[in-house]
Amino acid sequence: MKTNTNIFILLTVFYTVVAIAYAYWSFLVYGEMEVIGSAAIAMLAIMGSFIAFYFGKTARNFTGPEDVATANIEDGEAEVGFYAPWSWWPFVLGVTGALCFTSLAVGWWLFMIGFPLAIIGLVGFVFEHSRGLHAH
Repeated sequence: MKTNTNIFILLTVFYTVVAIAYAYWSFLVYGEMEVIGSAAIAMLAIMGSFIAFYFGKTARNFTGPEDVATANIEDGEAEVGFYAPWSWWPFVLGVTGALCFTSLAVGWWLFMIGFPLAIIGLVGFVFEHSRGLHAH
């Protein structure tokens, strides 16, 4: 976790420097600052700082085997979670998420199609182990 925190702090600094350099370069070339690209790169810096902050706060309460110098490789092989390899719901969620994001470029009518399908996919994904062959 500490290494991940340092990586995202480094990315935050990098994106901040790149955002400032991009804004300055666009001002020199075009005579005015290019707002969209500068804002997009600045938002990368903001998102990197959010992740670095989260990892930093989490690292204080959690020490994984990767943070202990004397840890062995097998110390980190605990079960991460259960994922159904036969499930189609993640695919449905991915397609409907892409459809909803595509609607930003194409039109809101596409969002009206994708959003209900995404809700159906989300409900199916959450409750896939509550009914049917693999119910608990």
